[in-house]
Order: sequence, then C-alpha cells, then structure tokens
Amino acid sequence: MSPDRPGGADVAERLADRLAPLRASFDLSFMEPPRPAGDSGAHLLAIRSGGRPYALWVADTAGLFTDRPVTALPGPLPALLGVATFRGAVVPVYELAAVLGHPTGGVPRWLVLVAGTPALALAFDALDGHLRLPPEAVVRYGEDTSSHQWMNGMARLPGRTLGVVDLAAVRASIHTMTAHLEGSRRR
Repeated sequence: MSPDRPGGADVAERLADRLAPLRASFDLSFMEPPRPAGDSGAHLLAIRSGGRPYALWVADTAGLFTDRPVTALPGPLPALLGVATFRGAVVPVYELAAVLGHPTGGVPRWLVLVAGTPALALAFDALDGHLRLPPEAVVRYGEDTSSHQWMNGMARLPGRTLGVVDLAAVRASIHTMTAHLEGSRRR
C-alpha cells in the first residue's frame, strides 16, 4: 500500500514499528564477539600417504604446507627426506609412509608440522580435506595399543573408515630410530 491511499500511512507506520527492533538486533549482532558454535566435533585432516588413506588430528599439528622445498640429507634412515625451514627454524622432514612401514613412491607434496618439541615435519602425498565429524564418528583406541602402533583411533565416514595417526607415537618412533630420548635435544 502507498501512503497516498487511505490507511496506507498506518500500515507503513506499523511495519516500520515492527521492523525497528529487528533492524536494531541485526545491527547489534555485528558488535558482539563471535559465539562458539557449540559442540564443534572432531577436527581431522584427511590425507593419503604411500597410497593409503589416513586422518590426522588438527589439534596435533602446528602447520600445513604444500610444495615446500626440502633439502635432502644423506643418512641411513630411508624415512628422513631432509630438512626444511619453518618460521625461521630448520626442521627435519620424515616421510610418513616410510615411518609407518609402507612403500613410498614419488616426492610427497604436503608437509605437516607436528605440534610439540623438538620440531618435526612429516611429508605425505595428498590432502583430501578437512573433516569435522560428530564425536560419535570417531572411535578412540584404549591405552593398550600394541596392535595399533601408530594409530589412536578410527574415523568413520560414509563409505569408508580412516585410521587416525597418533602423531605422538610417530614422534616417539622417530626418536627411537634416531637414538633420541623423547623430548630431548642433542647439544
């Protein structure tokens, strides 16, 4: 209705009165800090290494990089690809498939910086994406993981299941291979 028609001004005024609180609420919503989304579920990275699919806990990572130059180092460990620089630090890079005992092929494109010290990066072939799963879609293994040396759970997806790599166990395995004590540094 138009204000020129009889009763049009009343309708426009009532509509403006109804819209004013909605407009104010909308405007105020931009002034408030973002609210947590509630139960955010399990955040994982779906990856492939050595032709096999895996998942990594996002919380166990400190960075994700692609096509980062790795300087090769000679040595007796086939899993050690070399070193790369991350945020000004020189970090050893290991091929995840080799650490897990799987065949490797080609040069891995992706590097994940593992959270914790000493600094450590793992190379893998492909990033399939970020997964945000409901908590019930991830089964965590118990303390007795002798049959799952480098895995700490399974992520159930429609049509497939991914083993969740225990990055702390991978770090411990690498330190054992290199004769380091867990969390210590050579001087």
